[in-house]
Amino acid sequence: MARLLFLLLLLTTIRFDVRGADKDELGVIRRTVRGFDYIDERYIEPQHYNFTAMAQAGYTYDYYTLRSDNGQILNFAPDRTFKAGPYFGWKWFFAGWMFSLGHSDFSKNKTDIDLSIYSSQIGIDFFYRRTGNDYKIRNARLGKNIDTAPIDHLPFDGINVGITGGNIYYVFNHGRFSYPAAFAQSTIQKISCGSWLAGIGYSINSLDFDYEKMQEVIDERIDHTHNVKLDSGLMFRSAHYQDFNVSVGYAYNWVFAKNFLIGGCGQMAVSYKNSSGETISADDIYSFNNVSPNFIGRFALVYNNMRWYAGMSAIVRSNFYINSRFTSNNTFGSINLYAGFNFGLKKRYRTKKD
Repeated sequence: MARLLFLLLLLTTIRFDVRGADKDELGVIRRTVRGFDYIDERYIEPQHYNFTAMAQAGYTYDYYTLRSDNGQILNFAPDRTFKAGPYFGWKWFFAGWMFSLGHSDFSKNKTDIDLSIYSSQIGIDFFYRRTGNDYKIRNARLGKNIDTAPIDHLPFDGINVGITGGNIYYVFNHGRFSYPAAFAQSTIQKISCGSWLAGIGYSINSLDFDYEKMQEVIDERIDHTHNVKLDSGLMFRSAHYQDFNVSVGYAYNWVFAKNFLIGGCGQMAVSYKNSSGETISADDIYSFNNVSPNFIGRFALVYNNMRWYAGMSAIVRSNFYINSRFTSNNTFGSINLYAGFNFGLKKRYRTKKD
C-alpha cells in the first residue's frame, strides 16, 4: 500500500510541478515512476490495448463446517450455482457482474461481488459476499453409532454467512513474472517464470446460526432412542469478527506453447481475529481474540494472442475461525470459463502491425 501511495504522490508531483522543474529533474521523476511498473519484455509482452470486454460463465461453490469441542460436526453447502455475465476492463481495472441462471426459492438474498485491480507489481482484490439462506445439510456427525443419513441433503435455512473485505499483495519478481497474464488476461508471459508474493488483508465476517431450528430437525429426523442433543458449543445465535491477515505465497506461469500458459498460485495467511457473538440468550455476549490460518489458491489455463483470449480459471478460499466454543471453516470459490477481446490500440502500437 505504501508503494501505491508513493506512486500516486509522484504522479501528482509531475502534474502540478512540471513547469518549475528542469529537464534533468523531470527525467529522474519519470524514470522512478516507470520503475514501479517495469517489466522485462524478453519475458513479458505488455498489453497493446486500453480496453477489454469478456463473457464469463461458471460454477460457484460454498462449503461451511461447524465443529464442537466434543466432536459434533455439521457440514452445510448450497446447491452449485451456475452463473454468467459480462466483464469490462480499462488498464489496471477489471470488474464485472455475474447473474445466476435458473430459479431457486432460497437464492433471493444471495449476493457475490468482486473487484480486482492488477498491475505488474501490485494486486488488489475487493469482495462482498452474502450467502442467502439456501444451504443444505450435506452430512453430520452427532455422536458414536448415530445414523445421520435421514438429515443428509436436507434444506436448512437457519444459517447465513457474510464476508466483506479486501487484500493487497506485492509481486517480487514482477519484472519477469506476470500475475495479470494468468489471472487478468492482459499481458502475455513469453518465458516460464515464477515469483514470491506477500500481502496484507482485512475483512469483516458474520455467521448467523439458528441452533434451535437445527435441534428441531434433529428431533424430527434422527432416531428418538438416542435422544441426540447439540453440544453446548454449537448452541449460539451469531458470531461476528474482524480479520487482519498477513500472507505469503508463490506463483508460477508455465508457458507450454506459444500464447498458452498454465498458471498457479498458493498463499497462506496468518490471521488475527477479533470476534464477538451471541449465545442462547440475547444478553449472553461472548468475545475472543485469536490467531488462525487462511488459504487462497488460484489456477488458470489461458490462450492469449493479444487481440483475442480464452481460458478457464479457478479460485478457492478457505477461512478458519477458532474459539473455545466451536471451530468453523468456510471454503468457497468458483470455476469459470471465459472468452474475450481487447480493443482501443494504445498510441505506441498504432504504427505497428496489429
